[in-house]
Amino acid sequence: MFGSNTKEKSPATSTLIGTDKEGSATTVIAKGTVIEGSFACNENVRLDGAIHGEVKVDKRFVMGDTSYVQGNIHARDAAIKGKIKGDLYIKEALHLMDSAVIEGNITAKTMVVEEGARYNGSCKIGESKA
Repeated sequence: MFGSNTKEKSPATSTLIGTDKEGSATTVIAKGTVIEGSFACNENVRLDGAIHGEVKVDKRFVMGDTSYVQGNIHARDAAIKGKIKGDLYIKEALHLMDSAVIEGNITAKTMVVEEGARYNGSCKIGESKA
């Protein structure tokens, strides 16, 4: 009556943690979630909520349309659709999508800027000599 041999995935479970093509886990911070203080993760991160503090992501950092960060961001790669008030330090590729709004300086190895994306600050693209 209550038992079943089939297992269904809960939508919440399948969207909270996923894996990328390299097998790395992805942490999802949902819309409506606000983190006060520094945030660090050694895996991929998908942000749809807000972070008020420094962000350090060892792998890929993805920001959705509703996301907001007030603080500096350090990541290997990043794809941005949300709003950032702070500096970005991206070791590899940065992709500013059409709805991205950046108020701060950008440092990245490579950068793609889609039509509609905006940033106000200095921009250093290329190999670092440090």
